[in-house]
Amino acid sequence: PESLTSPGYPMRRPSPVPDQPARGPSATLREATLRKPTIKDVAAQAEVSLKTVSRVVNDETGVHARTRERVQQAIAKLGYLPDQSARSLRTAQSYAIGLLYDNPNPYYVIAMQSGVLSVCRESGYGLQIHPCDSSSKNLANEIVELVQHARLAGIVLAPPMSERQPLVDELVAQGIRLVRIVSAATDPQGGSACVYVDDRDAAYEITQHLIQLGHARIGFLWGGKSHGSSWERHKGYEEALRDYGITIDPELVVEGDYSFDDGFRGARRLLSLPQPPTAIFGSNDEIAAGVLAAARSGGLNVPYDLSIAGFEDSPFSKQSWPPLTTAKQATEDIARHAARRLLDEIREQPGHTRNEGFSPELVVRGSTAPPRPNTRPPSPRPAG
Repeated sequence: PESLTSPGYPMRRPSPVPDQPARGPSATLREATLRKPTIKDVAAQAEVSLKTVSRVVNDETGVHARTRERVQQAIAKLGYLPDQSARSLRTAQSYAIGLLYDNPNPYYVIAMQSGVLSVCRESGYGLQIHPCDSSSKNLANEIVELVQHARLAGIVLAPPMSERQPLVDELVAQGIRLVRIVSAATDPQGGSACVYVDDRDAAYEITQHLIQLGHARIGFLWGGKSHGSSWERHKGYEEALRDYGITIDPELVVEGDYSFDDGFRGARRLLSLPQPPTAIFGSNDEIAAGVLAAARSGGLNVPYDLSIAGFEDSPFSKQSWPPLTTAKQATEDIARHAARRLLDEIREQPGHTRNEGFSPELVVRGSTAPPRPNTRPPSPRPAG
C-alpha cells in the first residue's frame, strides 16, 4: 500500500494550539494533588528556583529566612517528600537510617518503628526496618553489608544485639555510626552512644507491690535470656524478695521466652506444684497474658485465687480481663530519643544529646489483689 507520506496522501498540518494561560501556584497545587508532587512543583508553588528548593531541603546556608519559610510552606502544602536515594547521590551523603531488631513481641517492634519513623519524618530522613537473627555467627558481616548496600548513614540497634559488646565493637571498628538501646540500671559509661532502660528498678516495684498485698510465694517467668532486660527484671524480683526477708525459691522461677505460649506453659508448671504460688510475675505482658489463660483454663479466679503482673504496658495489658498490673515502658519515646541521638552522631554533634535513661512506672490494675484470707501468709515487712 501507498505510504501516508506519499504524494497521494498529503500530510495534514496540525491544528494550531490556542495559547495556554500561564501556570500559577494555584494550578501547580491542583495538579500536584493528583499525583506525587516533585521538586519542580515546590519551586513553582513557592515561586523560586529549583536550586533554592534544593538548598532548603538540604538545610544549606545562603537562603533568606523569608524565602526559606515560603519554600517550607510549599513543601508542607504539597506534601512533598524528597527522594532520599537521589538526594544521597547528589550530595555524596546518606539520608537514610536503619532500625535493626530481633524481638518476637510485635507490639514492642511496632512501637519502636513508630518512634524512630517520627524522627525521620521530622528530619527528612528515610528509614529501613530490618529484622535480624541475633544468633547468626555472621551477624556483623550481614549488618555491614546491609549498611553499605542500602547506603545507611547509621543504625539504631535494639536488644539483644545492642547488648552484645563484641558485635558493637566490630561494627564501630567498621566505621558504622550506631546508637544502642540497652537494659541497665545506670548509664553505661564509655563506649558507643546509647539509651538505657532501668528494668531492674521497675521489676523491684512490681514485686514489692505483690509482697505488700500479702503474697509470699511469687512465681517469676523469664523472658529470653539473650535479652539483658530479662536478667535485669529477674534481679529486681530477687532484690525485692531479699529486702522483705522472703526466701528465694528456685522452684518458683521458670525459664522461657517473651511469648504467650511460654507464659501459658510456665504458669501451668507453677500451678501444678504441691504449693503453687499465689502470684506470678511475667517478664512481659505477653507472658502475663499466657499466665491469665492458664489460670482460666484451670478454673482459677483472677485476682483472688491468683494475682498476675506483667511488664511494658502493651495492648495485652489493657485488653485482657481483668486488665493487667504492669510497668509502663515508654517504648516510642525510647526509640524517638535513640533516633535523635543517632542523627546528632551523624551530624557530628555528639554532645547535643546525652545518653538518657528511662524508668518504667508501675501501673496497678485489676489483675492483682490480696490472696484469699484462708491462704494468706503473715504480712512481711522489709528486712532491716
